[in-house]
Amino acid sequence: MFDNLTTRDSLLRNITDDTNKLASLSEVHASINIPEGAGFWKKLMAFTGPGLMVAVGYIDPGNWATDIEGGSRFGYTLLTVILVSNLFAMLLQHLALKLGIASGRDLAQACRDYYSKPVSFILWILSEIAIAATDLAEVIGSAIALNLLFGLPLTVGIIFTSLDVLLVLYFQQKGFRIIESIVGALMGIILLSFMYEMIVSQPSVSGMLGGLLPKTEIITNPGMLYIAIGILGATVMPHNLYLHSSIVQTRNFKRDEEGKKSAIKFATIDSTVSLGLAFFINASILILAAAAFHQNGHREVADITDAYHLLDPLLGVSFAGIFFALALLASGQSSTLTGTLAGQIVMEGFLNIRLKPWIRRLITRAIAIIPALIITTLYGEKGMAELLVFSQVILSLQLSFAVVPLVLFTSNSGIMGKFANSKGLMVISWVITLIIITLNGYLLFRTLF
Repeated sequence: MFDNLTTRDSLLRNITDDTNKLASLSEVHASINIPEGAGFWKKLMAFTGPGLMVAVGYIDPGNWATDIEGGSRFGYTLLTVILVSNLFAMLLQHLALKLGIASGRDLAQACRDYYSKPVSFILWILSEIAIAATDLAEVIGSAIALNLLFGLPLTVGIIFTSLDVLLVLYFQQKGFRIIESIVGALMGIILLSFMYEMIVSQPSVSGMLGGLLPKTEIITNPGMLYIAIGILGATVMPHNLYLHSSIVQTRNFKRDEEGKKSAIKFATIDSTVSLGLAFFINASILILAAAAFHQNGHREVADITDAYHLLDPLLGVSFAGIFFALALLASGQSSTLTGTLAGQIVMEGFLNIRLKPWIRRLITRAIAIIPALIITTLYGEKGMAELLVFSQVILSLQLSFAVVPLVLFTSNSGIMGKFANSKGLMVISWVITLIIITLNGYLLFRTLF
C-alpha cells in the first residue's frame, strides 16, 4: 500500500519555500514572525498557539461520552488509559510537527507526493470520513450544550451550529493569531469550568493516584477493555496529525538546519504543554463521573444529558451542571475552528486544489448536519448519544491510516534529512502504531459481531 518512498526521496527536499502555490495553508504560511536574537521565553511565546489548536481536538465532545461512561461504570480505574493515550498523542503530534517543519510539507501533501494516485485517493477519502465524523461530534455536542443551557430544541441547535461558518470566515481574514487567541480563550473556559468541577466534586485523592497505575483487569474485563479502546480512539484524533503538520508552518522561522532545529524544539514544548492541559481536562471528565456517579451508586451514566441533570442534586451545588454545559459548548465551538482548518488542509494537500473556505466549510458541515438532523428527528436524544459514540468508532478505525504514513515519512532520511527519527524513536513509534492497529482491529470485531 505504502509505496514509492525510496524512488521519490529527493522530491520534498527540492521544494523551495517561495513556491507559494504549494505551501500548506498558503494564505497564512510563514505569516507569524519569530524574533531573531530573542530570549527563550520570547521565542516560546512566538511559537505558542498551534499546540493549543491541536489540544482542543483531544477534548472535543466525542471524548465526553466515553470519559463519562468510563468514570461512572469503573470509577477511577481507566485514568491510566487516558494517561497512556495522551502520551501516545504527545509522541505522534511531535512527529507531525517535525514533518511539517523539516520537510516543509504537511502530511496530506507528503502522501500525495510519495504514494501512487490510487493509494493517495483512498487515504484522502478516509481522511474526509474522519473529518466528517469529527464535525458530526462537534455538531452534536454543541447542539446538546445549547439545549441544556438555553432550552433550544436539538434540531434547532443543530441548524444553529451551521452558522459558525460565518464566524470562521470572518476571523480567518483577521490573521492566524486571532484564531489561535480565540481557541486559547475557549480552552481557558473549559479549563476553569473543570477546575470548579474538581473543587465541588471532592474526588478521592487515593482513588485518582491508584487510577493512574495500570491494572490487568483493563485487559481481562471485556466491558472495561471496550471502553478503554473507545477512550483511545476518542483521544488520539487522526485529523490533528494533518492539522499540526500544517499550522506549525505559519511561523516565519529560518528554513536552514539551525532554524528548523530551533523550531522543532519550541513547537514540541508548545505541543507537549498544551496536550498536558488536554490530559487534565479529559481526566477531569472521568474523575467527575467517578466522584459524582460511581461513588453514589449511579453506574450506568453514559449520556451527556443525564450527566448534566444529575450533577447538581448529587453534588449538592447549584452551578455544576451549568459549568459542565458551558465547557461542552466551548469544546464544540473551539474544535469547530480547528476542524475547519483540518478539512481545508486535507483537501488542498491531497488534491492540490484550492476551494474557497466557505464552500469547503458548507460541504463538510452539510455532511455532518444531515445525518444528525435525521437521527434527532427519528430517535431524539437517545439517537444523538448513539450517533456520538458511532462517530468515535469511525475516528478510531481511520487512525491507523494517518499514523502509518506519518511514522514512515518521519523515519525516512530522504524526506527528513538530519531530522529523521532516531532508531530508538522509530522503534517506539512503531510499537505505538502496532498497539493502535491491534486495538482498532479488536474494536472493529466487537462493533460488527
